Amino acid sequence: MASRPFRQVDVFTAEPLLGNPVAVVEDSSGLTTEQMHAFTSWTNLSEATFLLPPTTDEADYRVRIFCPGRELPFAGHPTLGTCHAWLEAGGQPRSDVIVQECGAGLVRIRRDGDVLAFAAPPLQRSGPLDEADAERIAAGLGLNRSDIVDHQWCDNGPGWMAVLLDSADQVLNIAPDPHLLAGLDVGVIGPHATGDIDYEVRAFFPGNTGLTEDPVTGSLNAALAQWLIGSGRAPESYLAAQGTAMGRAGRVHVMREGADIWIGGRCVTVIAGEVRI
Repeated sequence: MASRPFRQVDVFTAEPLLGNPVAVVEDSSGLTTEQMHAFTSWTNLSEATFLLPPTTDEADYRVRIFCPGRELPFAGHPTLGTCHAWLEAGGQPRSDVIVQECGAGLVRIRRDGDVLAFAAPPLQRSGPLDEADAERIAAGLGLNRSDIVDHQWCDNGPGWMAVLLDSADQVLNIAPDPHLLAGLDVGVIGPHATGDIDYEVRAFFPGNTGLTEDPVTGSLNAALAQWLIGSGRAPESYLAAQGTAMGRAGRVHVMREGADIWIGGRCVTVIAGEVRI
C-alpha cells in the first residue's frame, strides 16, 4: 500500500464548499481498476479521478474518471478539477491549450485568468426523446407534461435525457420521484427572467442509495449548451447556476467560439495531502 499525493478540489466555485467536489489521486501508477472503484466508493463523492501518464504524445496527462459503481468515459467537473490539481502540482502543459486523455478521447482545456474551460466533446446521441420517456420524466419531476417546453437526448458519455422548462422557478420547485426516475440520467434547465444568471440547471442520476442530485455538472451543461445554442434557443454565451436547491452556488460559464462550445468555471483546492491506497 503506497502513499500517493492527493487533492480534493471544489469545482465551479471560487469559494470552498459551494461547488462540486472531486477527489483527485495525482499518482495512480500501479492501481488496479478494482482499487479505483473501491477508493471512489470510500470517498462518498459523486466522482473520483486518477491521474496517469498519457499514452499519446498529443496529451499532457491521462485520467480515469469513476463514480460509485461505474467508470465514466468523460465528465465535466472531474475534468476541470483534475486539470486544476495537475497544474497546482506543477504540471507543465506543452502549449497554451492543455490536452487531457480520457475514455472519450482527447479533451482540450484552456485557462482564462482563474477560469478553466473545456471544449465540449461531440454528442454521442441527440434528437428528441421518445414521448413515453418525456411523459415519464414529467411525472417523475412532479410536473404536467405540458410544463416541458422541449426535450432532447444530451448524451456525451453520461446518457443525459434533458428537458427545458419555462422558468428557473419551475426548475427550483420540481419534486423528483426516485421511483419514477430510477435508472435515468435527467437534466433540467429553465431561464431566469432577470439578473446576472441566465439559466438554472439541476441534474439527477442513479446513485448508491437511489436517485442522487448532482451539485454542478459539467457534462450536462456542455450537452445542454450544444442543444440550446445549436437550436437557437440560447445565446452564444451565458452563465448558468446549479446547486441552488442544495445550498450550493455553482456557476458555469458557457461560450461558443466557432465550432467549439467551451464550458468553464473556477476551482479551489479544499484538501491537499496524501492517501494510502
